[in-house]
Amino acid sequence: MFTTRPTLRGTFGMVSSTHWLASQCAMAVLEDGGNAYDAAVAAGFVLHVVEPHLNGPAGEVPVLLAPAGGPVRVLCGQGPAPAGASAAHYRSLGLGLVPGTGPLAAAVPGAFDAWMLLLRDYGTKSPREVLRYAVGYAEDGHPAVGRVGETVETVRALFEEEWASSAEVYLPGGRAPGEGELLRNPALAATWRRVITEAEAAGGGDRERQIDAARAVWREGFIAEALVRQAARPTTDTTGARHTGTLTAADLAGWSATYEAPVTYDWNGWTLCKAGGWSQGPAFLQQLALLPPRLPAYGSADWIHLLVEGCKLAMADREAWYGDAADVPLDALLSASYNAGRRTLVGNRASMELRPGSPGGRTPSLSAHALAVAAGEPGAEAARPAAGAGEPTVAGNGATRGDTCHLDVVDRWGNMVAATPSGGWLQSNPVVPELGFPLGTRLQMTWLDEGLANTLTPGRRPRTTLSPSLALRDGQAVLAFGTPGGDQQDQWQLHFFLAVALGGRTATGGYDLQGAVDAPNWHTDSFPGSFHPRAMRPGSVTVESRTDPAVVAELRRRGHHVSVGGPWSEGRLCAVARDPRTGVLSAAANPRGMQGYAVGR
Repeated sequence: MFTTRPTLRGTFGMVSSTHWLASQCAMAVLEDGGNAYDAAVAAGFVLHVVEPHLNGPAGEVPVLLAPAGGPVRVLCGQGPAPAGASAAHYRSLGLGLVPGTGPLAAAVPGAFDAWMLLLRDYGTKSPREVLRYAVGYAEDGHPAVGRVGETVETVRALFEEEWASSAEVYLPGGRAPGEGELLRNPALAATWRRVITEAEAAGGGDRERQIDAARAVWREGFIAEALVRQAARPTTDTTGARHTGTLTAADLAGWSATYEAPVTYDWNGWTLCKAGGWSQGPAFLQQLALLPPRLPAYGSADWIHLLVEGCKLAMADREAWYGDAADVPLDALLSASYNAGRRTLVGNRASMELRPGSPGGRTPSLSAHALAVAAGEPGAEAARPAAGAGEPTVAGNGATRGDTCHLDVVDRWGNMVAATPSGGWLQSNPVVPELGFPLGTRLQMTWLDEGLANTLTPGRRPRTTLSPSLALRDGQAVLAFGTPGGDQQDQWQLHFFLAVALGGRTATGGYDLQGAVDAPNWHTDSFPGSFHPRAMRPGSVTVESRTDPAVVAELRRRGHHVSVGGPWSEGRLCAVARDPRTGVLSAAANPRGMQGYAVGR
C-alpha cells in the first residue's frame, strides 16, 4: 500500500508529535540519555512556543503513561473551576453559556504543574535541561507555521482594539508572522529563565527539590501573582462585553495535578486505556462496546454508517452522563448488556436525534441549550462544518472550535507516554504582559444548568475533549496514539485504531501505523459541540474527497447529510508502538496540516 511517509522503525526511541520541532527536541532528549518522560516534557514546552494557537502553559494536559513493567496511569493536568466560578454567579451576569474567550472561561491552569509532576516522578532531567529548548525558540525565534499567522489575522481587530498585550507579541510592527518568518516571544523566554533561576536557588543541586520549587513559583510565586492580576482585568470576551474572572491566589495555591487509574475496555485481545468520565475518553470505549460481533467490510458504506451511528449514541451518553460534578456510571455505560440494548437503535437510516440512554435505569439529563439545539428550535445555533486537520476554526472574537496538540514517545527501555496538551492558546485571552502567555478557556465546556454531570461547579473539572490513548496486548503497552480536533478526537482515533486492528493489510492483521494514519477519515457533528456556542448538525457526516464516491452516494441514500472536504482534511493523528516480543519500536505522524512529524532510530 502506498503511504505518504514510511512507518519509522528502530530500537532506540520513537517520537511523534504535531510539530516537527517538538518531535526533534524530544528525540534530542532521548539522545542525551533521557527517558520517554523527560522527552515528553521537553516537547510539551516546545509545543507551547511553536503551536501557540493550539496550546499554552496556562492550558491543560491529560497524560497517559505506561512505565516499563509498571501499571498504566493517568496524570490529570486539567484544572478545576475556581472557587468563585459557580453556575449561579454566571447566570447572575445574564449569561446562558460560559463565554468562549476571556477570564470568565479560565479554569485553574493545569499544564505546567502536570508537566513538572511527570518530570519529578518519572523523569531524570532537571527543569533547566527540559526547558532549554523552549527557552531557545522563544528567545531566538522559530519559523512560524502558516496557521499561526492566519489565526492572528482572524483576531487582528480584537488584538488591536482590545487585547494590546497580545498584539505586542503576535503583531510585531503591526504584522502577523508570515509562514517561515521568525516569531519570538522574549517575555515567555524570560519567564522560564526566572523559573529556572528561582528553582535552582531554592532546590540547590537536588533535581526533585528544584522541580517542586518550580511548581511553587507557578502556584504561589511571581507567575501566580501575574495570573491573578490578569484574571481581575475587565476583558472583552465573546459576549461583546467586558468581564472579570474568578481566579484567585487561593485557587492556584490549592490545586496540583494528580494521578489516577485509567478507564479500560477489553476488545478483541486489546485493552484500551483512557482518562475517566471528566474527559470524553470513555466515549472511545463506548464506541468499541457498541460494535456488533460481526463487522461490515472495512471502509464500506456499511462500515462508516455503523461507526457514525455508534458515535452518535456514545456522544449522546457523553452529554447526559460525563462530567466531574456528579458520579459517572462508567461500569454501566461500558457493560455488555447496556450496549447490546443501545446497539438495537442502529438502523439502516441515519438518525437525526440526540438519544442518551438509561444506564442502570437512571433517567438521563441534558442541558436546556442542548435540548433546544437538538430540537432545532428557533434561535438555536446551527453548526457550520468544523475545521479539518484538527486545526481550530477561529472567529474574529476569538471563539474557537476544535483545538489542540498531541505527542507520543516510546524509549528503548519500553516506557511509553501519550499526551494531548491544549488550551491557553493565543486567541483565548489576552497575553499576560509579564509572562508572555494567556489564560485558558476550558470552562466554556461546562453548562450553567444546575444538576448536570457537567454543570459549572467550583472545585470540579470541566469535561474536557482532550483524550490521549494507550493500548495494551497481554498486559503490555504496545501503542500510544492521539490527535487534536476537539469533539472529533475520539472519532478519528477510533477509526485509526480499527484500521490498525482490522484493516487486513499486513501479516499482523491491520494497516501498519502510517497506513492507518493516512487512511481516509471522517467525522460527525450530530451532537452538541463542546466549544462555544455549543452547536450541532444533526445527521452530518464530513468525509475526505478520497472516499469512494459510491460509498458517499450510499451514505446519502441512507439519509446522512454528507459534506465532502479536501482529500487530506480529517485528523492529525500521531502514534508510536512497541513490539514486546522483539523490542522493535515504530512511529507514524499525520501528513495533514503539513507540520506533524515522527522521528526515531
